[in-house]
Amino acid sequence: MIHENPAWKQLAAEATAIKQTHLRDLLKDAGRCAALRVEHDGIIADFSRQNATTRTLHLLSELAKEAGLHRKIKAQFSGERINVTENRSVLHTALRAPKGQKLIVDGTDVVAQVHEVLDRIHTFAEQIRSGQRLGATGKPLVDVVAIGIGGSYLGPEFVAESLRFHPGCHAAAKGRRLRFIANVDPTDAARALEGLDPERTLVVVISKTFTTAETMLNAKTVRSWLVERLGPAAVARHMVAVSTNLKEVAAFGIDPANAFGFWDWVGGRYSVCSAVGVLPLALQFGWEPVQKFLAGAHAIDQHVHDAPLERNIPVLLGIFGVWNASFLNHPSRALLPYSQALHRFAAHIQQVDMESNGKRVDLSGRPLPFEAGEVDFGEPGTNGQHSFYQLVHQGRVVPADFIGFKRSQTPVTVDGETVSNHDELMANFFAQPDALAFGKTAEEVAAEGTPDWLVPHRVFPGNRPSSVLLLDELTPYSCGQLLALYEHRTMVQGFIWGVNSYDQWGVELGKVLAKQVRTQLAASRGGKAPIAGFNPATAAMLADYLR
Repeated sequence: MIHENPAWKQLAAEATAIKQTHLRDLLKDAGRCAALRVEHDGIIADFSRQNATTRTLHLLSELAKEAGLHRKIKAQFSGERINVTENRSVLHTALRAPKGQKLIVDGTDVVAQVHEVLDRIHTFAEQIRSGQRLGATGKPLVDVVAIGIGGSYLGPEFVAESLRFHPGCHAAAKGRRLRFIANVDPTDAARALEGLDPERTLVVVISKTFTTAETMLNAKTVRSWLVERLGPAAVARHMVAVSTNLKEVAAFGIDPANAFGFWDWVGGRYSVCSAVGVLPLALQFGWEPVQKFLAGAHAIDQHVHDAPLERNIPVLLGIFGVWNASFLNHPSRALLPYSQALHRFAAHIQQVDMESNGKRVDLSGRPLPFEAGEVDFGEPGTNGQHSFYQLVHQGRVVPADFIGFKRSQTPVTVDGETVSNHDELMANFFAQPDALAFGKTAEEVAAEGTPDWLVPHRVFPGNRPSSVLLLDELTPYSCGQLLALYEHRTMVQGFIWGVNSYDQWGVELGKVLAKQVRTQLAASRGGKAPIAGFNPATAAMLADYLR
């Protein structure tokens, strides 16, 4: 295991030493600050507010080398079956590879396969957007409802919200609406369908197997909504699928010719760049923004594959995450985008990271003897400042990622104000990492004339680590960059910890138990069958529910 390697042991000693330092002192070293700053393709990544020295960075790089990080990255990109528990390749990077690039896996050019599907989506989306394909009553389909859950929902929604007010995308989407249904709670479907005209609505059902319980129940709910108003024949005109199970697609009533596939080497939470995300995004924004989004993700794929470890932004994000979680014992991480357009970013990366690296055993099935994985949460600034920043400043130490942009998607300047709205936002963006790092001492508080009894309440310990990412503007290209940066951050950590970041067995147990409860509910409501087979606490709660 990696913890037995020399660099791990040196880092354990380094962690003890670093606890004797403070970021207000480390940040005085201009040379260190420069060494912990990387620029690439419009991204400035500043790691100088991490509890780390250049020696720490060197040791973390050595740890990555001892873990075989570079070799493992190449293995993933080449299609080796690194998902050992499911005997699968992991090739979401192939989803954004340019046409003509070859990648042969098991005798098949997977990039060519990807572009066959992309070309079909391009054609279909343009037919819908141009009015060449119409609904059952001859009206254009201007609204899209995407039905999926988990990776079939969080990623596409994050990207759609990110681009919603980008000027080019906003203009391209004029007169169109894109909504999502994920939660099996019927309120979610009611919210998504509110105000929509079934004659003008296209429904995209996203399920690889077309058997996911929540998704299929929601799909049947929306199918009933369509049939009630337009008749059974409308299903084939108003519903399409993202799936590989054409038999189930046809049985549902969807024309298999309107099914767009993907592959078992695409994990759900890594599927945004497949038909899962590309189809609804292309329907809403057109093809050009989708191409730019895929290009941004591909550019970061090339960067993580080729750049030296100490100048590689996803690698640095990942190794500092390992440093904080496994050596400094900080179990959580805050994702803090200073952009309201990224208000669904934290939710998506929460799944990418926690479903990937929330593991208790290594690839060989041995229990991990160290802490791995992180508890992710976040909100856009400045909303989060008026919510959980109190804990972050004066409570627990929570490493944070700050993400900001030089320019706003929707610039506003109010007459009489000294700065624009975006500058006001970014003033907070620059201030918060320093406030977390420097804090405020008792002496500084007292010097302000604060009464002695109040001084302890107004002390800020500081020494809270953060990383800062500054990009030019949130565009389709930079949105793709952000997606890939954080996908690869998760990959890097998993490779170093030695866990399988690409299975998710922890999702399954609750599903099995839910099936048992579902059977009981059906029997009890339909035939008044007695409750049996549950522990006393659950049996009592079920009885209360059914009463």
